[in-house]
Amino acid sequence: MTNERRPSGIGPGKAQRSGRASRARARPREGDDPDDAPLYTDDDNRPVLSGYRSMWLFAMFDLPVTNKVLRKRYARFRRDLLGEGFTMLQYSVYARHCPSEESAATIRARVRSRLPDEGQVRVMGVTDRQFGKMEVYFGKSRRRTEPPPVQFMLF
Repeated sequence: MTNERRPSGIGPGKAQRSGRASRARARPREGDDPDDAPLYTDDDNRPVLSGYRSMWLFAMFDLPVTNKVLRKRYARFRRDLLGEGFTMLQYSVYARHCPSEESAATIRARVRSRLPDEGQVRVMGVTDRQFGKMEVYFGKSRRRTEPPPVQFMLF
């Protein structure tokens, strides 16, 4: 054994000396914080975002349409939702996928800025995981929930 000196930072780290594994791991353990969840891969080994990070925003509204002016406000609000990327799930129930809670907060603020003066509007966010547990029926036959849109990675 020679008496070589190693440059600082080279050699076994504290985690290795104590016998603990490094912090990076492929799958979260039970009880882990979902905000620390890593990226997963699908069957084709493509990265998939964690179901706890991405969100679905719901906009549910009941707006009066008793006269021509109110019908125009209803149509404008509906058009604004469609312009923000919402899709109609049912009459007056629209949903939009957001890749993170931060982007969901931005979309909420935009919807808030376009609220009509009359009527009731509710905006609710759920995780992608919760959205996937929704049961959808057409008549008595069950259908799958809508998949989130394909995410593009730009470098």
